[in-house]
Amino acid sequence: MQLIDSHCHLNFEGLADRLPEVLANMADNQVKQALAIGVSKKSFAEILAIAEQHPQIYATVGIHPDDPDTEEFTLAELLEHARHPKVVGIGETGLDYHWCKGDLAWQHRRFAEHIEAANQSRLPLIVHTRDAADDTMSMLKTHQAHAGVIHCFTEDVRVAKLALDLGFYISFSGIVTFKNAPLIQEAARYTPLDRILVETDAPFLAPVPKRGKPNEPAYVRHTAEFLAQLRGDTLENIATATTANFYRLFDKVPKFNEAQMLI
Repeated sequence: MQLIDSHCHLNFEGLADRLPEVLANMADNQVKQALAIGVSKKSFAEILAIAEQHPQIYATVGIHPDDPDTEEFTLAELLEHARHPKVVGIGETGLDYHWCKGDLAWQHRRFAEHIEAANQSRLPLIVHTRDAADDTMSMLKTHQAHAGVIHCFTEDVRVAKLALDLGFYISFSGIVTFKNAPLIQEAARYTPLDRILVETDAPFLAPVPKRGKPNEPAYVRHTAEFLAQLRGDTLENIATATTANFYRLFDKVPKFNEAQMLI
């Protein structure tokens, strides 16, 4: 059995300082690969270094939508970084109306530039959306985003359908295991098996039974187990499907090879 954590932040406090243990825990739980997500210029440099040092880790490049004052990548810089063999996606990008208020033209411009970078590079988008689902879907459609995933899905079936109709994948985090998430659980039952990914968003949002503790990629297994129970399926089938979906979307990532780990 193989699982892949499609979204984590290995450079964040609580993971970076215990990375050997985190990677060992991944292996013990059949989490064979993980995608470390860029959210700033500084974080991109950090996760790229991790990815270059560890064959089971890949990286993305992008600027998170929640900080208007952070240093930006230019479109040319995004495209340049996208050519690196271990950079396999553009983002985390999107819209966030929860933390950001007022005139958000800057946020829309940043999102549009990331969509353009993904379209030009042919890498998938990793989309963050919070309290902004309709505008997010509208921008993806208007700018003809070619492929991507709605990460850490926290919406309902209506929004899931909008994303699926655009050809996007939907990634479920530990939130789907929470008792107060019936709408997300309904969306998880609705989403076709060939369009689901699983993620941790570590070190945040640890799933039940680890809720309240720092999250890590190994815990994506708990989310996969919950999805299997929720959908009346087996863990093995969920693992097989979500792994195949990951490779289909992030087609720059080579399939896991145990021999790589011996290098």
